[in-house]
Amino acid sequence: MNQRKGQPDGPRSQGPSHGHDAREKRRTAHKTQTKSASSGKTRNASASSRPTETLQRLQKVLAMAGLGSRRQCEELIQMGRVEVDHKVVTKLGVKVDPSRQQIRVDGTPLPRPERATFAVYKPSGVVSTNRDPSGRPRVVDLVPLPELRLFPVGRLDLHSEGLMLLTNDGELANRLTHPRYGVEKRYRVLVAGRPSSEVLATLRRGVHLAEGVARVASIVVKKELKNSTILEITLREGRNREIRRILARVGHKVLRLLRLSVGPIRLGNLAPGEYRRLTPKELKALRKAAHLPQKP
Repeated sequence: MNQRKGQPDGPRSQGPSHGHDAREKRRTAHKTQTKSASSGKTRNASASSRPTETLQRLQKVLAMAGLGSRRQCEELIQMGRVEVDHKVVTKLGVKVDPSRQQIRVDGTPLPRPERATFAVYKPSGVVSTNRDPSGRPRVVDLVPLPELRLFPVGRLDLHSEGLMLLTNDGELANRLTHPRYGVEKRYRVLVAGRPSSEVLATLRRGVHLAEGVARVASIVVKKELKNSTILEITLREGRNREIRRILARVGHKVLRLLRLSVGPIRLGNLAPGEYRRLTPKELKALRKAAHLPQKP
C-alpha cells in the first residue's frame, strides 16, 4: 500500500466539504486569537509605558541617595534591609519609581542629601572602609560631616596613602571605580631595587594574578636611588592591592605607595589628614572623565 503518512484510510468523497469547513474554522479562530493577543499587547504596553520612563533599578536609586556605592547598595538589598511600599525586597534588579513609591532602609525613609564630593589625603594606617570591626581610624572620619553620608570611592590599602575621593553620589562612584570606564589613577611608588627595562615591559604587557591578567596603563622611572627606585604608575583598573601584588610578582617589594590623582583630580598641596571640597569646575571635569552627563 502506497498510502501517504498522515492521511486517513477509507473513501474521501465528503473530505473537501468537511476540510473546507475545518480550515475556515481554524482561520477564524486564528484571526480572533491574533486580534486578542494584539489588543492585549497594546493594553500592556500603554499601561507600562507611562511609569517605565521613571523606573530605575533599586540599587541605583539607593546609590544616588548616598547610601553607598552600587555594590554596597546591592548588599543592603540582599541582606533584607530595604523596603519598597512596606514590602522587603531582597532580589536584585527590581525597578522602582522613587517619586511615587516609598523606599525605606532599616525602617528609615530614603534620605536625599545634598550632593557633595571631597578630595582627602588618606594617611598610612587609616582604613578606607566605612565599617571596621577593629575600630581603626577610618578615612570617612577625616571629613566630619556625618549628615552628608559620605563613603569612599574605591580603596587604598591600610599602608598606602594619598588621594581618596569621598562622595554621596553613588552613580559617580560607580563610574569612577568600574573598569569599563577606564578612569585613570596615578601613583608614585617607591620599590626596593632597580627594575630593569625587561621588568617594566612585563608590567606593561601584563602579570598573571589569581583573578586574571593585570597590567599597568603606563610606568615611568622617575628617580633611581642607591637601593631603591621611584616609579610613577598609572592604572585604569582597581584590583585589590594590585600595584603591590604585580611588583611582588616581578621581584620588587613596594616600600611606599602614594596615590597622586584620580582622573583630573589631583592630590595637590593637601597634607596627610586634610581634605577639601571639589569645586564645580573639578566636578564637571570628573563627570566628563567618568562619561556622565553634565548636571544643569
